[in-house]
Amino acid sequence: MSSKQSSAQAEVEFNAETKCSFCEGTKCCVYTTQEIETPRSIDDFDHMLWQMAHQDIQIYKDEDGWFLLVNNRCQFLQDDGGCGIYETRPQVCRDYSNDFCEYDEPAEDNFDHYFRDYDSLLTYCRKRFKKWDTRFTSE
Repeated sequence: MSSKQSSAQAEVEFNAETKCSFCEGTKCCVYTTQEIETPRSIDDFDHMLWQMAHQDIQIYKDEDGWFLLVNNRCQFLQDDGGCGIYETRPQVCRDYSNDFCEYDEPAEDNFDHYFRDYDSLLTYCRKRFKKWDTRFTSE
């Protein structure tokens, strides 16, 4: 725990309502995820590589399935970590629970697969598919 956190905790009681104010970087508001179909074929993984070729895109698999992770900060996230539209925020934000969140443990600690960049996915594809590097050559 940083000295900043410990001094802040001395002033504010740590509970579900105040927990977000202790989170450095407001981790839950700087990305969005979209579930994707489970990739099975070379074509599926090739499509994922195309997605990963774009800036700020990652892919992971966890117990709930496969997800495209778009690292892109919410436009309403304020410098202090608060929500600029809290009273009118979307339902998905209202439904979010911080009971056990990325403040407690990084989400990637529980990923089955985590592709941070194009090269990490490419390495996986080469191991998974023996003919990966020859998929575009004619026989």
